[in-house]
Amino acid sequence: MATVPSVSYSMTVRLEVPAGGSSVSQLTTVVESSGGHVTGLDVTASGHERLRIDVTVAATSTAHADEIVRRLSGIEGVTLGKVSDRTFLMHLGGKIEMTSKHPIRNRDDLSMIYTPGVARVCTQIAANPEDARRLTIKRNSVAVVTDGSAVLGLGNIGPRAALPVMEGKAALFKRFAGIDAWPLCLDTQDTDAIVEIVKAIAPGFAGINLEDISAPRCFEIEARLREALDIPVFHDDQHGTAIVVLAALHNALRVVGKAMEDVRVVMSGAGAAGTAILKLLLAAGVEHAVVADIHGVVHTGRSDLVGARPDSTLRWIADHTNPEGVTGTLKQAVTGADVFIGVSAPDVLTAEGVASMAEGAIVFALANPDPEIDPAVARQTAAVVATGRSDFPNQINNVLVFPGVFRGLLDAHSRTVNDAMMLAAARALADVVLEDELNANYIVPSVFNEKVAGAVAGAVREAAERTG
Repeated sequence: MATVPSVSYSMTVRLEVPAGGSSVSQLTTVVESSGGHVTGLDVTASGHERLRIDVTVAATSTAHADEIVRRLSGIEGVTLGKVSDRTFLMHLGGKIEMTSKHPIRNRDDLSMIYTPGVARVCTQIAANPEDARRLTIKRNSVAVVTDGSAVLGLGNIGPRAALPVMEGKAALFKRFAGIDAWPLCLDTQDTDAIVEIVKAIAPGFAGINLEDISAPRCFEIEARLREALDIPVFHDDQHGTAIVVLAALHNALRVVGKAMEDVRVVMSGAGAAGTAILKLLLAAGVEHAVVADIHGVVHTGRSDLVGARPDSTLRWIADHTNPEGVTGTLKQAVTGADVFIGVSAPDVLTAEGVASMAEGAIVFALANPDPEIDPAVARQTAAVVATGRSDFPNQINNVLVFPGVFRGLLDAHSRTVNDAMMLAAARALADVVLEDELNANYIVPSVFNEKVAGAVAGAVREAAERTG
């Protein structure tokens, strides 16, 4: 839940009030005394006796917004009219649409865009399948695929309820990278079925963005699709998060004057995002990493890992981290650590835990909306703090990465995604923050920084070409 009024819980309330007296000023007083924030007050109709006023209010939650509306309607002489949730209005009828690049004004246009002229293009592609990239939307198309099993912090809410998120993802692809993305919400959570469906629709796309698929199935789905397809497959919840975290860590280490290979990193969370972050950090040169999950520190001697399959995620983590053989709890592991990265659950890190870290501590508390520690508390002793939230500095937001990554992949006609491309994307994103801009409260650029998508795309394209 938001702790301060947010535009995410923004309502416009239509009220009729007496034209004279103190009713208008009371509206603002009631909202502010209720903990809300008035962002707009518009008189939409006026008479000698009554005024019609639209009051736009930011609240902290749906329940809070309802309480503000109730109190507004309780003001003497005020009549409540329509209440509009501005977020729901933005989603009404969906957020994306398909438009034609060419007008269809007459019979000649129709004959070239559709039959009979289109048959010549079909014949050309049948003879030379690679021409599909040149002569169709394939060259600039990405499928955003989900089964709705791990949506945001909402969990397994299914494909229909996931659609607003996938629409939003498609809108961001277009806004930041000019890519045409299509939401595909699959009504199955069977791994084999998802793989077969994506393989079947792949000819119409130049890339696949997997989204909000629960672990551990997401690992297998991505691996099998990468093996089967000749277009890049990218699970943004894993790799998008990992790239932004690595970019932020590059710059946080610059702020505190430490080197990647020297720092001790403690991670909370061994799911999809945590595993991908870990793997990319290791590829970037981190040598001292410890991971903790709900059962404590992951190590080779832990009872639930003795005899575990070598290819299981936790066993892989145990085999590739914790060179010092740390055991016990997260609280014990974080003592003396240089970096904490949380992709787990609220309130698993305490103020005492942060205070026990090394001097110049870096804390990335990324659980959303409620992080592993209140960022304001972490900032009391940590040198650099980042979160997944928009109401604190240094937001770790995947939109910094996935548009540019796919722009680079599509421009390079890449058939895959590899570590070299992701490392290049992270370095390019970090370098958008110039030396004279860098400080503890600015280690990643704004999502609206116009340099971001181009810088990431260029780095990915060059890495794709360099690695063949």
